[in-house]
Amino acid sequence: MNLMMLFEPLHAWLVSFGPVGVLAWIVLTILAVMMPVIITVAFYVVWERKLIGWMHVRHGPMYVGKGVLQAFADVFKLLFKEVIQPSAAQRVLYILAPLITLVPAFAAWAVVPFDTKAVISNANAGLLYLLAMTSMGVYGIIIAGWASNSKYAFLGAMRSAAQVVSYEIAMGFALVGVLIAAGSLNLTDIVMAQAGNAGPFEWFWLPLLPLFVVYFVSGVAETNRAPFDVVEGESEIVAGHMVEYSGSQFALFFLAEYANMILVSFLTSIFFLGGWLSPFQGLGIPFLSAPGWWWLFAKVFFFASVFIWFRASFPRYRYDQIMRLGWKVFIPITIAWIFVTALMAYYGVFVPGA
Repeated sequence: MNLMMLFEPLHAWLVSFGPVGVLAWIVLTILAVMMPVIITVAFYVVWERKLIGWMHVRHGPMYVGKGVLQAFADVFKLLFKEVIQPSAAQRVLYILAPLITLVPAFAAWAVVPFDTKAVISNANAGLLYLLAMTSMGVYGIIIAGWASNSKYAFLGAMRSAAQVVSYEIAMGFALVGVLIAAGSLNLTDIVMAQAGNAGPFEWFWLPLLPLFVVYFVSGVAETNRAPFDVVEGESEIVAGHMVEYSGSQFALFFLAEYANMILVSFLTSIFFLGGWLSPFQGLGIPFLSAPGWWWLFAKVFFFASVFIWFRASFPRYRYDQIMRLGWKVFIPITIAWIFVTALMAYYGVFVPGA
């Protein structure tokens, strides 16, 4: 069901109050995106700690509500901690930096479809909007490092910004291949272009396999997650651009990082694994063949768990290795496969937009 149609009576009632009603509708729309993401992030952290505990053969959270309520304990701890601001910091930019990082992470969700018509904004240029929003987060990182007036924070910000920009290029090129294959910038159209009778073999992961791998690994690197988390290498430069932040301000950076991890999991599922399409499509099985949001959420859960799996399994890369992988391996691979994808589209391996 289209979310806008579901709430159309409420929308019409609020708009009847004029500018105040329009503003109230905008606020409600923002909350409709923010609250589920915030709650998901909270329990994602619990799942991360529990899953890593299982992988390391040790206990994860087990005391606060038998571990389930640990998310709320962590949130309250961060909110009630004292916020300490460096006396020499640039006050306005220091306060704005976490918000500049967080806002694009939430704004990107406006065009993410959860089902055929379950999307807040079914924008025709949704892919361009996503690229614009996800690329803005780096400004918050740079500003945080500079405004803290600390050489350690500034060095961490420069390293993080260079890493994010490097892998953003590879992710952008990977999405060019998706654009060629689907023939549309609309995320719903991209999912529907993967529909057919061959199940998972209709999805883009197979013809775009190198781009699929590059996109997800680049997403791990762009979110500064292990094994690409040199920005927060405790043995090197403490916590990078966040070293001078504490309490609720640190929580905003934390929230943005995990919201981006979930976003990358959603986008990987939508662009390469058919989104809400069933892996049993075309088989005629009444329930299993039907598309639905539950298939999308299952795929997202898998990729979100892979983020945790990487953290539990791989040692941290050296910074020069990370930059070499981005510039000398991923970018050439994506450029080459864009050419291959164009040839496949030209010779009818898949019909763009079908």
